Amino acid sequence: MLEFQNNQLSDSTKKTILEIIDFSIREDIGEGDHTSLATIPADAKGKAKLLVKDTGILAGIELAHLIFHRIDPTLKITVFIQDGTQVNPGEIAFEVEGSSRSILSSERLVLNFMQRMSGIATKTFQLSSIIKEYKTKLLDTRKTTPGIRLMEKWAVKIGGGNNHRFALYDMVMIKDNHVDYAGGIKQAIDRTNRYLKEKNKDLKIEIEVRNLDELNQVIAVGKVNRIMLDNFSPFEISDALKLIDRSKFETEASGKITEENILDYAKTGVDFISSGSITHSYKSLDLSLKAEF
Repeated sequence: MLEFQNNQLSDSTKKTILEIIDFSIREDIGEGDHTSLATIPADAKGKAKLLVKDTGILAGIELAHLIFHRIDPTLKITVFIQDGTQVNPGEIAFEVEGSSRSILSSERLVLNFMQRMSGIATKTFQLSSIIKEYKTKLLDTRKTTPGIRLMEKWAVKIGGGNNHRFALYDMVMIKDNHVDYAGGIKQAIDRTNRYLKEKNKDLKIEIEVRNLDELNQVIAVGKVNRIMLDNFSPFEISDALKLIDRSKFETEASGKITEENILDYAKTGVDFISSGSITHSYKSLDLSLKAEF
């Protein structure tokens, strides 16, 4: 799970990020960056700058530090633009200086992560800005790239969004298939509460409903923390919220949320809006690492 302590990555989160970086280095460099080893003298020194070629929200500066120093701890990085900053074409985000071989071996890995993270942060910022005047919070989902979910959810936070559950283990979300397989809403909720008690687990429970009938069933049973109103229109959300005791249940709108209608959903007063699009339908920000002479 993505955790911060005093606005810094927690030790456990940093450990997981380094494991992902190490895997990515093995995947990309393997037995060696033969092009750089063949063409660049071992003692050659160089400098490169990260050039912004697009408009959006920058994300991944802190990650770039970790990647560069994982490959070569002697590399020096001078940062000019911090994560979460609006950037425009022509701006220089940072300079890296040191072994030319190390810079070249780090280049693509840094760019791959930063371009994607910046794209996610940009899309998150765009959506969250539309609803900033309302109390509704924008959430991501588990619709992420396997293996690098942590980076993608980190980018959501940089862009001004909020993280939903990180994975299957840190929150119970009873979706439509769970309900259908369990034989009904009451059975699914009762079994979940019994399971958590037996396993001594303190996890929040969310349940998805597809219509007002299912909503009324959940309200009658209770014993959940949040109700997800899935594929409800803003008008239907407003009707549903009139039935829900907001002191007992958090509420979440999900499904078919777009830049064009997200404001209408926020105006209903729903607590959360979740959008998978911020991590699966973003456009990567165009960035380039250019050698300086």
